[in-house]
Amino acid sequence: MRSFYLLLFVCLFISITSIGQSTSSPSSRPNIVLIVSDDQGYHDLGSYGSDEIITPHLDSLATEGVRFTNFYVTSSICTPSRSGLLTGRYPQRNGTYELFRNDRVNDGYRYTALEYSTSPERILGTDLREVFISEVLQKAGYTNGIFGKWDFGQLHRFLPLQQGFDRFYGFVNTGIDYFTHERYGVPSMYSDNTPTIQDQGTYTTDLFTREALEFIEENHQAPFFLYLPYNAPHSASNLDPEIRRSVQAPEESLQLYPEGSTTREKQARGYRAAVTRMDESIGKILNRISSYGLEETTIIVFLSDNGGGIGSDNSPLRGRKGQFWEGGIRVPCIIKWPGVVESGTINNSLVTSLDIFPTLLTATGTALPDSIQLDGHSLFPLLRGERNTIRNAMFWELRGEQAARIGKWKWISSPQRKGLFDLEEDIGEQHDLTALQPDIAQMIQERFEEWKSTMKAAEPRGPFRDF
Repeated sequence: MRSFYLLLFVCLFISITSIGQSTSSPSSRPNIVLIVSDDQGYHDLGSYGSDEIITPHLDSLATEGVRFTNFYVTSSICTPSRSGLLTGRYPQRNGTYELFRNDRVNDGYRYTALEYSTSPERILGTDLREVFISEVLQKAGYTNGIFGKWDFGQLHRFLPLQQGFDRFYGFVNTGIDYFTHERYGVPSMYSDNTPTIQDQGTYTTDLFTREALEFIEENHQAPFFLYLPYNAPHSASNLDPEIRRSVQAPEESLQLYPEGSTTREKQARGYRAAVTRMDESIGKILNRISSYGLEETTIIVFLSDNGGGIGSDNSPLRGRKGQFWEGGIRVPCIIKWPGVVESGTINNSLVTSLDIFPTLLTATGTALPDSIQLDGHSLFPLLRGERNTIRNAMFWELRGEQAARIGKWKWISSPQRKGLFDLEEDIGEQHDLTALQPDIAQMIQERFEEWKSTMKAAEPRGPFRDF
């Protein structure tokens, strides 16, 4: 009888201890703030060398965390780049490797409501079998909010609340006018699952920041995932060609920069003002987190979705948005992770946006579902200084262009350009070494074909792939 009671006591003790662990576990998980800028150039932060753009809050974030110098995204345009970030899978694997975009906007054509309702931009979306990081975190007990650019489909079944988010305020396609919230004349703003024009006239950066601050206030007592994909500093999606060729910003932000006389100078002014306004907004987010005493328990990740476009500066890199030169796919990225990342670190390892998904799983102690095959690797051992590298290769393909980086070597091929470059010696990709290093060029092309075969053999995903 005595042994029975002893066994009962042990069982009760284990049960009580287990319950205590399960209830305390969520509160010990870090909050996550993932901030994505739109078309921001590699050079366009003070912490990345610019002395022409005002970004004190992001620069401060870099001094408190790690700044990556060899960080790559999965595409040189927004939709496939963001699909790689949020799924942890190459766009060629997840099926979203192109834009969901109508093709008559640049000639000033305004779609009627009926035409728009059946157009590709309206009806296409990321394959519903794909699993976003938000879905995994939501099942793990996180409250998730997105405020800004949702680029994965407009129909009800594709919207954020059906993909693991609890709150959404933003627009549902690749770009809009910062003040009217229209995409080439079509209203594009949503609140959760409902279209809205309530805040027309409010500058989008300010609007998304307002919603993000409210989200933090309402959810600061439990683990949250805040995804803040600004549309700044993307050019304005307006039927007026003058506005379309510019980046919009509030007048008080524009006043921080000289007007300029040439078109290029005016574009740079709007672009820089939009980045500075975004930086001010990020400062408000960081201050709100600090005001709740969450600074030491919140992971902050900042990156651009691809290389810079209108008004940007991608130096010392060659190329820009839409290209596979370094200026189209190598972007600024900063991570602040208290207790893991040493302040003021500069990391030169090859790292990609594919690695963010598994890194956040590591940070939150969340298991990856067996059904998901990721293409990224957790950065945790790299950030802790336990390893010098976690990958040595990355591959890209878009609209007939192909590229690969293996170690220090970069290969690029398209109908217009081909070349092999040593990025350690030639970051600007000026000296084609194909003739001098034919074996390396052949090796990389063979690795690229192997990668392409792997993507082709993967379980097919829509909407573009034929299956």
